[in-house]
Amino acid sequence: MAKTGAQASPVVVFSMFMLFIVLFFSFVVSDNGKEVEILLSFKSSIYDPSGFLSNWDSSATFCQWHGVTCYNNLSHVDKLDLSAKNLTGKLVSSSIFHLPFIQTLNISNNQFYGEIPEDMFSSSSSSLRFLNLSNNNFTGQIPSGSIPGLEVLDLSNNMLSGKIPPEIGSFYSLKFLDLGGNVLVGEIPVSITNITSLQFLTLASNQLVGPIPHGLSKMKSLEWIYVGYNNLSGQIPEEIGMLTSLNHLDLVYNNLTSEIPSSLGNLSDLQYLFLYQNKLTGSIPDSIFGLKKLVSLDLSDNSLSGEISELVIHLQNLEILHLFGNIFTGKIPKALTSLPRLQVLQLWSNRLSGEIPESLGKNNNLTILDLSTNNLTGRIPDGLCSSGRLFKLILFSNSLESAIPKNLSTCTSLQRVRLQNNRLSGELSSEFTKLPLVYFLDVSNNDLSGNIGDQEWDIPALEMLSLAGNRFSGRLPNSFGSQKIEDLDLSGNGFSGTIPRSFGSLTELMQFSLSGNKLIGEIPKELSSCKKLVSLDLSHNQLSGQIPSGFAEMPVLSQLDLSDNQLSGEVPPQLGKMESLIQVNVSHNHLHGSLPSTGAFLAINSSAVSGNDLCGGAETSALPPCKKVKNLNWWFYVACSLVALVLLAFAAFGFIFIRKRNNLELKRVENEDGIWELQFFDSNVSKSVTVDDITLSAKQVNGICRGNKSSANDFQFVVKEMNDVNSIPSSFWSEIKQLGKLQHPNLVNLIGTCRSDKNAYLVYEYIKGKLLSEILHELTWERRRQIAMGIAKALKFLHSYCSPSIIVGDMSPERVIVDGKDEPRLRLRLPGLLSTENKAFISSEYVAPETRESKDMSEKSDIYGFGLILIELLTGKSPADAEFGDQHQSMVEWARYCYSDCHLDMWVDPMIRPGHASDVNHNQIVETLNLALHCTAGDPTARPSATDVSKTLQSAFRITSCVSTLKLSSSV
Repeated sequence: MAKTGAQASPVVVFSMFMLFIVLFFSFVVSDNGKEVEILLSFKSSIYDPSGFLSNWDSSATFCQWHGVTCYNNLSHVDKLDLSAKNLTGKLVSSSIFHLPFIQTLNISNNQFYGEIPEDMFSSSSSSLRFLNLSNNNFTGQIPSGSIPGLEVLDLSNNMLSGKIPPEIGSFYSLKFLDLGGNVLVGEIPVSITNITSLQFLTLASNQLVGPIPHGLSKMKSLEWIYVGYNNLSGQIPEEIGMLTSLNHLDLVYNNLTSEIPSSLGNLSDLQYLFLYQNKLTGSIPDSIFGLKKLVSLDLSDNSLSGEISELVIHLQNLEILHLFGNIFTGKIPKALTSLPRLQVLQLWSNRLSGEIPESLGKNNNLTILDLSTNNLTGRIPDGLCSSGRLFKLILFSNSLESAIPKNLSTCTSLQRVRLQNNRLSGELSSEFTKLPLVYFLDVSNNDLSGNIGDQEWDIPALEMLSLAGNRFSGRLPNSFGSQKIEDLDLSGNGFSGTIPRSFGSLTELMQFSLSGNKLIGEIPKELSSCKKLVSLDLSHNQLSGQIPSGFAEMPVLSQLDLSDNQLSGEVPPQLGKMESLIQVNVSHNHLHGSLPSTGAFLAINSSAVSGNDLCGGAETSALPPCKKVKNLNWWFYVACSLVALVLLAFAAFGFIFIRKRNNLELKRVENEDGIWELQFFDSNVSKSVTVDDITLSAKQVNGICRGNKSSANDFQFVVKEMNDVNSIPSSFWSEIKQLGKLQHPNLVNLIGTCRSDKNAYLVYEYIKGKLLSEILHELTWERRRQIAMGIAKALKFLHSYCSPSIIVGDMSPERVIVDGKDEPRLRLRLPGLLSTENKAFISSEYVAPETRESKDMSEKSDIYGFGLILIELLTGKSPADAEFGDQHQSMVEWARYCYSDCHLDMWVDPMIRPGHASDVNHNQIVETLNLALHCTAGDPTARPSATDVSKTLQSAFRITSCVSTLKLSSSV
């Protein structure tokens, strides 16, 4: 029997083994079926336009489905990675979070929306270690509950609201937590300090308030802290100094007060310390200079005071030092000269005094140096460019003296040089006038001298040159070696001789001033070839001869000052027909005859025409009326031999002049619909368009019509019908007339008006193109740059060259038409709040916060809207997108967070992402976002002017190497 039992034992064992196998596979099949069901249910609930989930069917085992990874290639889903697959839809409660064995779940960078399932944390698998829902459009609150084993939680860059749930402290295993880029409110929960394993913490770009929790000292593993761009208040906790593993500390753009705690000097591993844009006071603790691993230190835009310590010499790894916008006093420490890796030094807008350290630059690696707006004295050191990499040198508004050093004159890496408002003397060396990369050079308001006309100028990249307010003398150079010059200011010197005719070849010139010199001779007619010239100032010289009639052919000339010269003859009547000309001054010359009574002369001030022998003009000119000549004997004596020819010539000229003038005057025309008042602002249009053309166009669906097709000047125009004609005040038409005079290549030009007792129409030129909002996502970076520059130029014209300045009001992509040459054309708002369009603009997302509250528009509110357009050009996002919620500033705050704390690939439009397209420059994108953030500053006075915006964009689009952490300085 014993033998029989012994033989039966293997059978029993085999039976039990087979039973185990059956049970195991039954369990596996059961779980497999559940996982397949969850995955297919998820697929059916979302939209997959790119077809990434196309193989999620029975044709392949689910472990081979796209985005699915199974544990050890067996039969359970271990990882699901669907990031950046253009998926959209809502997540349901019985969704992918219930996969029983999943460890990694990544659905970031998609278009998921709606609320996150409230049971996401409470019912998810306990095996989950990595969860990333970032860069979607999720709304609602962060769900309560916790996953104790979770190590990575990323919910950043959504539109999550509400408070951070206190249960966040129950995620005991977290190493990475990112809740940045949302609209979370309330205080940072104290419970968060229970996550002692946390290494990376980001809460930046929310609306958090209150103090930074003091209990952070328990989080000994923290390496990175990002809590900038909130409304946190109180002091920086001393306890942060106990986080000795910290590598990066970013508390920027908050309302933190009091002094910087000296305990931060205990952070021996710290490489990046960013505390800018707070309300910190006191001096920099000496302990900060003991952070020997520090690479970047930014304490700018606070109220820090005292002297900058020589202990800075211990920061041997420092590359970037930003201390601008404080009230530091004393001298620039000589220790800065001994920092071998220092690239960027910005100390502008303080109260620093004394001399610039003589050795600065010799042992550094300088690329950017900005010491402007201080009280510095002495000379400019010789070795600033010893690195051979210095491209931005900003030293304006100090009391620097002596000559520009020769070594600086051979610094071929320089691109932007601003030395104005100092006491520099001596001459410009021959090398200084041959710097190959300089595009912006301003040495105005110094004591420089010499005869620059005898020097060879070869600065091929030059776009802006100001030598104003010095003691330069002799003749003017025939050329500056550049055909790109847009702004040339040589005023307030002692230049003599004649104006070179070669200046007429500067086809890009927009602003030109030679005022306050000793120039003689006639004004060269070649200047009329500068078709982009907006402002021309030749005043306070000794110019003679007549005013060139060719000036009337300059299409965008807005300001013309010829006062205090010895000009003679008559004022060319053609100047009165220039639609673009707004301000003109011809006072104190030897001009005679009749003053034009149209255009810019219509309401000219008497001071702008005094000191001549002029007559006529508008009443405001205070000139005597012109008298008719009764005795014609002298005229016949001179012209008797040519009387017939002269009579014929005058008859022809008079016919053309009167017809052209009549074409621009208000006409009354009668047709079957009644009597119409018709006025055009372009004489060519009046030949091509009739009242019938306008009324017919108004009845068409698209409002587009052609003029008289029998005319040689056949062209298309657009008609806008005015509602409720009887409620339109008479002042409206006067203002409209002023708008009609505006001519600029980046504006949609108003070409006429047509009105009767019952109807009124505005006639615009027809621009064949599309709205910027319609094509933005299709544009390359090069096309976006051109559009940004064009809009900036239009704003500069409206704000700086129109008097009074013209306000756009609603600066949005809907107001910008992009023509076939990729030139943006800005549509101006009608004066007053007359139309439905104007009444609705206050609610537009592009209106500045202060305008929304006060209903008052200003130049600064236009700049705010332009800043939003820049952000849209860069990111492809609109302030109306759901992810930014109802608050207009949400996109701005999101952009600030991205600029400070995100990699460029996380926020730039994929269409222009570096690497995706060959024409994209990383530094240009970063600098442009930098400008956009300053344009959208909450304080209107902190926003740059349109002129500064235009110059800064030009600068940004030409910088070839830059540090992406730089912020816009006053030296823009």
